[in-house]
Amino acid sequence: MAWKRKYRCNQCGYEADVYEGRGLFRQQIMAMYCPDCKTVQNIVVGGIIADVAPSYRSEVGRLCLQCGSANIRKWDMKTCPKCASRQVDHQMEYTGEKEFWT
Repeated sequence: MAWKRKYRCNQCGYEADVYEGRGLFRQQIMAMYCPDCKTVQNIVVGGIIADVAPSYRSEVGRLCLQCGSANIRKWDMKTCPKCASRQVDHQMEYTGEKEFWT
């Protein structure tokens, strides 16, 4: 099964959706952190689209969907991109909200 889970920063309230599993066309959606625009962006990786568009085979070389920066990296699912806090009491946490995605 594939789930979309909501994460929220307990300091500033920033929210991000994280996709788990594979979609109908075998794609994964990876949560990427952009330090330039301070957001979490979800990019499609793999699946049928990667068969015809090789740039979709991995997250390497991809650009931020918000600002176009090449400085994106895989998000650790803890650090808030807005307030950049890694303190235990100021982290992004799973809210308990989830829904099925394909």
